Amino acid sequence: MPDKIKMDTPLVEMDGDEMTRVIWANVKELLIEPFVELRTEYYDLALPERERTKDEVTIRAAEAVKEHGVGVKCATITPNDERVKEYGLTQMYKSPNGTIRALLGGTVFRAPILAKGIVPYIPTWKKPITIARHAYGDIYKNTETTAPEGATAELIIADANGVETRRLIHRFAAEDGANSPTSGVVQGIYNTDESIAAFARACMDYAVSTRQDLWFGTKDTISKIYDRRFRDIFQKIYDAEYEGRFKAAGIEYFYTLIDDLVARVIRSEGGFIWACKNYDGDVMSDMVATAYGSLAMMSSVLVSPDGFYEYEAAHGTVQRHYIKHQNGEPTSTNSVATIYAWAGALTKRGELDHLPKLLDFGQRLKLACVKTIESGVMTGDLYALSRAERKQKVDTETFLIEAAEHLHAFN
Repeated sequence: MPDKIKMDTPLVEMDGDEMTRVIWANVKELLIEPFVELRTEYYDLALPERERTKDEVTIRAAEAVKEHGVGVKCATITPNDERVKEYGLTQMYKSPNGTIRALLGGTVFRAPILAKGIVPYIPTWKKPITIARHAYGDIYKNTETTAPEGATAELIIADANGVETRRLIHRFAAEDGANSPTSGVVQGIYNTDESIAAFARACMDYAVSTRQDLWFGTKDTISKIYDRRFRDIFQKIYDAEYEGRFKAAGIEYFYTLIDDLVARVIRSEGGFIWACKNYDGDVMSDMVATAYGSLAMMSSVLVSPDGFYEYEAAHGTVQRHYIKHQNGEPTSTNSVATIYAWAGALTKRGELDHLPKLLDFGQRLKLACVKTIESGVMTGDLYALSRAERKQKVDTETFLIEAAEHLHAFN
């Protein structure tokens, strides 16, 4: 075997939870460490460590990405009430992804991973649809509370001089015909012009570099200030900085209401970038990934305006399979998104450090994955979709072993 590929700068490695944590270790052992002299700065973002450090480990990991420039992250649990009880947590920690994105800023680009024989559920989709998700603010940095019976909720803005502007949200008083006041919930969200502008430029730069049309939609007919701000900033930046570049590239910027945009997406053949606000992107990226075949067949990278990159497996921790794994039962869990996260991070590290062998290895790692599927070897989620004449459903580890064989063949 040739000498291992050397690295100059470490990757920031963020380990995760449950079945994806198992896969994470297997990917390193079978697909990376035999070929690369791997250097990482390791952070454990599994729930027990987040509890032990009161989530400081997540902040330290994000700061490390700022220092080293490139990170790779395993899927992690965002706890709800049930998870708090299961893990004995002292608090309901926020999404690690949300924390990291808030600290790094930027835009998350997610694109389906295509393989011959895996046909999308929507037959008109012939090309990949890339989701560009704004990775800042909205409900992921919200403030929310319950409102007791009879409460009055107001939005209060104090300017730099302390002058207040108040807007009524809701009076939780008795409705017409009701005998008593009602209770409820209130939520406050925000965004910044700076972050929205960075989001717009990231989307437009990506569109020009990939020569793909850019589609964007909000609900500005209802949200006449909040969503309208997104629309106006996008249009202003496009008109002032990108219109000529788009025309030279032969591509289009298209805005419409998000409900109309969703309908157009379903009828399209794909092949464009869909810019989404934070929550919209969270939901629509899962919809797009599933429609193309599997949540695990999606690449994901956070691109920060400051030049930082964080690659991740953009799906959950596969709790159901983890329980089977703990019980000694075989699993058939798709590891492709995890492999692509590592491949993307290694490729970017090679690009930034001018290491062509490392860059090339990252590309070959992706190709080995796809070749394994196209040869007919795949996990259960893809087996049900594949139209390959000769296909074989394999367990989690066997897929990785087969991918390693393809990778060895490239060397």
